Amino acid sequence: MFKSLYQWTLSLAESRHAPWALGAVAFAESSFFPIPPDPLLAVMTIAKPKQAWAYALICTLASVAGGILGYAIGALLFETVGKWLINLYGYGARVEELRAVYAHWGWAFILFKGLTPIPYKIVTITSGLLAYSLPLFILLSFVTRGARFFIVAVVLNRFGDNIRGLLEKYFALLMIVFIVIVIAGFFLAAHFI
Repeated sequence: MFKSLYQWTLSLAESRHAPWALGAVAFAESSFFPIPPDPLLAVMTIAKPKQAWAYALICTLASVAGGILGYAIGALLFETVGKWLINLYGYGARVEELRAVYAHWGWAFILFKGLTPIPYKIVTITSGLLAYSLPLFILLSFVTRGARFFIVAVVLNRFGDNIRGLLEKYFALLMIVFIVIVIAGFFLAAHFI
């Protein structure tokens, strides 16, 4: 199963539609979709290392655009869509706690959460709900999401050949580890952060 998933991802990464797929996943992940774009970014960068910077830029721009949608959900649609998403990710009972954190540390919250496996949509929706400064939110999103995606691009561009061999050999194990990290991010978001 994982071998065919790897082959499918690799064929997608090498297709002319790959940048659009990457942008769509990065956009959706920042506002409502649970899966981050990092695996697709990694495979695409390994498949075409010379495109690493372009792929990281696509991820960054799409993620920030999706973050603006998440912000709008929090600011304009919280009682319908926003509340449902916040409850889905385990933050429903913690909105007042987040309000206090944002009052003093909103910038740090956005910067830190944007780099972690904790779902970024929680940050985007909460920022809109709490009416955090939209220009500052956008600037901080560019910094944190750009750092995350460009770090992946730099590492894979530099060590891509070695990583490709490991990826082909241990793809199933790496997918399991990635799934565990995503689930842990949701768990941490719901219970501790």
